[in-house]
Amino acid sequence: MDSQEFDLVIIGAGPAGYTGAIRAAQLGMHVACVEKEPKLGGTCLRVGCIPSKALLDATEKLVLARDHFSQIGIRCGEVTADVSTMMSRKAKVVDTLASGIAGLFKKNKVTHFQGTASFKSPQELNVQSATGVITIKARHFLVATGSVPIELPDLCFDGKTVISSDQAIALEKAPAKMVVIGSGAIGLELSSVWRRLGTDVTVLELFPSVLPGSDEEMARMMERTMKEQGLKFHFNSQARGLRRDKNQLFVKYTSQSNDEKEQTGELPADVVLVAVGRRAFTGQLGLENIGVKLDHRGRVEVDGHWRSNVDSIFAVGDAIAGPMLAHKAEEEAVACVEQLSGHAGHVDYGTIPFVVYTSPELAWVGKTQEQLKQAGAEFKIGKFRFAANSRAICMNDTFGMVKILADSRTDRVLGVHVIGPQASSLISEAVMAMAMGASSEDIARTCHAHPTLPEAMREAALGVDGRTINA
Repeated sequence: MDSQEFDLVIIGAGPAGYTGAIRAAQLGMHVACVEKEPKLGGTCLRVGCIPSKALLDATEKLVLARDHFSQIGIRCGEVTADVSTMMSRKAKVVDTLASGIAGLFKKNKVTHFQGTASFKSPQELNVQSATGVITIKARHFLVATGSVPIELPDLCFDGKTVISSDQAIALEKAPAKMVVIGSGAIGLELSSVWRRLGTDVTVLELFPSVLPGSDEEMARMMERTMKEQGLKFHFNSQARGLRRDKNQLFVKYTSQSNDEKEQTGELPADVVLVAVGRRAFTGQLGLENIGVKLDHRGRVEVDGHWRSNVDSIFAVGDAIAGPMLAHKAEEEAVACVEQLSGHAGHVDYGTIPFVVYTSPELAWVGKTQEQLKQAGAEFKIGKFRFAANSRAICMNDTFGMVKILADSRTDRVLGVHVIGPQASSLISEAVMAMAMGASSEDIARTCHAHPTLPEAMREAALGVDGRTINA
């Protein structure tokens, strides 16, 4: 058994792990990163954010070419989907980015170990690889092991007919019928992919609307456009298991009617996608053996500096409480290692953006209208629809709007919500504004290039004070 010593060992090479490793190396630490999979990048890169966005982009272009290009004078003839080529391109994207991380590790002198990690003591980690076990010693360990899909008791994954998002980005062909359990970001995004490829998609959602927790007005708009795109929804509904009849699969469910009577039903499916959330992946590390406290969801309990109750063990990202977002994990990892190096690392949890990469996209930062009402806050609202934005009209992409919520007394921006073209990019201006403590007036008086989509942000800011110009 070999033994090596480091200043910091990071477990997991996803967005938090590899970002934290590189930053720690930049700060002069002797760093190692342990990853169980052959490819670096974690779930986000291998089977999550990146491959799903490659498929979303490809299928969105399919729909544009098939259904919309003729409206702007482009005749394509018959447009068909080649799922095999889409999957091959997706794999190339993943490989390119994973190789890029490996190159960054080499550039920054981060030592990479492939294998399964488990704690031997608060200062020692065993790494089981194909060639045996090595022990790594370190002053500090950072748990960045991410998360895995939640499995429902009555819908156990088999990888073929009952699948998670991991398999939903790798189907060889479009199934005839798909039932999706959950209408959060993952559920809607993957529903969109397969609907565009011809699958009959029905979504079961436990709550009364799509995207629970998002701004209700934006959720209603999203629901409407998703229905127009062919998705079917059953709200206030809960999956109750499966029934198999020869080659046909049926999803059994119960639903709550308006008069609160429970009804039962079945939905035929070739594939069932369970997309009800994710859980922290911490169970195989042996944390309990070294006294690290976990909460009821298996997440590491940490203080404001991401330190567990065991001084040498830190944790970030999906391994701790909070939104399961790649960029949130990255910010935490960087701040954590900066603090370990004596710097002032910080994460502003009030300005973490959320994005749903459907078409249209939905993005937001800060509070929703419902949260502000519940808190008794006094606020003003400014809205501007893309139907009045010159660039959106030129792009033939006018669905959606920008909505800004600002404090009635101070005018400070409390929340920004965007549904429409390139919302994932547009939200960055709002994040910057809120991080700097900006008022809606600050955004309104900032010069925006014309004609551009970000002008909708400025117009919404003007709308907070009732002086929108182009609507």
